[in-house]
Amino acid sequence: MNSEEAFDERSEILTEVDLVKDFQESGVGTILNDLDASLTGLEPVKTRIRETAALLIVDKARKKLGLINEPLTLHMCFSGNPGTGKTTLALKMAELLSKLGYVRKGHLVSVTRDDLVGQYIGHTAPKTKEVLKKAMGGVLFIDEAYYLYRPENERDYGQEAIEILLQVMENNRDDLVVILAGYKEKMDKFFESNPGFRSRIAHHIEFPDYSSDELLEIAQNTLAEQNYKLTSNAIDALRTYINLRKEQAHFANARSIRNALDRARLRHANRIFKEASGVLTADQLSTIDDVDILASRVFEGGIDIS
Repeated sequence: MNSEEAFDERSEILTEVDLVKDFQESGVGTILNDLDASLTGLEPVKTRIRETAALLIVDKARKKLGLINEPLTLHMCFSGNPGTGKTTLALKMAELLSKLGYVRKGHLVSVTRDDLVGQYIGHTAPKTKEVLKKAMGGVLFIDEAYYLYRPENERDYGQEAIEILLQVMENNRDDLVVILAGYKEKMDKFFESNPGFRSRIAHHIEFPDYSSDELLEIAQNTLAEQNYKLTSNAIDALRTYINLRKEQAHFANARSIRNALDRARLRHANRIFKEASGVLTADQLSTIDDVDILASRVFEGGIDIS
């Protein structure tokens, strides 16, 4: 039987697919809906994730029909400032890839330079290979990936890790997806200095900073999950805090706001402990007031670290 006859035989077996049915059976819709429900804002990012899901579903449909496909390159770059949801999206991407059968396990291994690069000759290769072994069948997330490359240090072993990563990204792309993450400007420079990475990264997704309203929504949702609530005065104080904090150094979007909430809960606990004269209600134990926010150094021109 020649190849043309073989193709005709396959065509007789399956000549059409139902994308809607495939989508429903894949369970991807649940992941995407959860993404919308759990993540505030990030609409451009969510759009790219949905586009990627569509690409994967169509790719599987083409395979069912026997259409010739080049293996998809699914390695990605997530660029954006700290606290914009990159790690959270990487977890969702691992889950999505697993549901569609593009990785075997769907787990996420998150690392930085220190997990990959050794401090002496012969140390880097075993460290990098061990990380890759753990990540096989899932997603390897390398945060602040540009620190792998330090050309100013001739004795740096980051280049060795890069070469191993590039080889595995090419040879094992059917069993491993690598996501590089970091500041956009630094990632751009990293790709300029390492064209091998640029050629292997097919999907570049930029994560925008959150608006003040989005950060306030994130704060309220975070507190609600912990059975806390804000008074109306506390909401006004937190809105002012957010606007002030965004203009300061070391601002890390949602991460900074969550840290601020932790400090507000600490002040709230100290306040009600000092004020308590007897039995306290659940409402008293759960309500954060403006004084718990306004005590921050930010209102006096100081800086809350992180």
